[in-house]
Amino acid sequence: MTAPALVMVSHGSSDPHVVQVTHALCQGLTKLRPAIHVAGAFLGHSAPSVRQVVEQLLSDGVREIVFVPLELTHAIEADPEVSTMVAHMRAAYPDAAFVASRPIGPELSLLNILDERLRLALHRARALELDGLILSSASTGDVRGSALLARRARQWSTHHRLPCLTAVADGTGPSVAQAVQGLRAQGRRHLAVGSFFLASGHLFNVQAELALRSGVVAVSEPMGASREVTDLVLARYAFAAMDLLDYAHEDARLEETEFFLDAFSA
Repeated sequence: MTAPALVMVSHGSSDPHVVQVTHALCQGLTKLRPAIHVAGAFLGHSAPSVRQVVEQLLSDGVREIVFVPLELTHAIEADPEVSTMVAHMRAAYPDAAFVASRPIGPELSLLNILDERLRLALHRARALELDGLILSSASTGDVRGSALLARRARQWSTHHRLPCLTAVADGTGPSVAQAVQGLRAQGRRHLAVGSFFLASGHLFNVQAELALRSGVVAVSEPMGASREVTDLVLARYAFAAMDLLDYAHEDARLEETEFFLDAFSA
């Protein structure tokens, strides 16, 4: 038997960096798990579309597909467009099986790559002093994601022994300029922004420019196709793929379970 295909789903962007990150994640995942069909698809702005990817996979003989939303601030509920897309795929291709995983979410492991990116930004800016942090993201996400993002800011603050405020780029929460003002009111003058973004799309660019105009010393680059992100995508896929196992037949269940243990072992 073959493993379900893994299709990463994002909104896409007119900025080519968004597409490049998805393609880089595909390459990394294919290298880690060559037995799995891996692809990236976009809900708009970029190609290929979800339908194009699904049709190609079906023509290759794939009959089970797991969609992994590339969302860093949503922890449980993916964007409603993802649920709508899955429903459309099930209706259009009744002979195939589709399931969507949880989004990537604001996992603790991502603080490692956040630190790495920020250290590089501080080095490039030749910043010698730092007394405040801002955790910048695209949105507040779902309820669980928002709570976890606030927790990550507290953990990041505790780790570096510096105050840390959150900022979002889409207007659903405080802007990076407001976060800067909040830290300035505390007497903090040397501030840096950690970017909780996957790629440098429009919202990241707006937030970064606003931060620099507000006088921060450095803004980190997005996380990109880091190993931390790759591992989270694979973990979300593996968990969701278990929903496709046939538990109605004991022999098939045992065979499929053994396959997944082999496929996902390090």
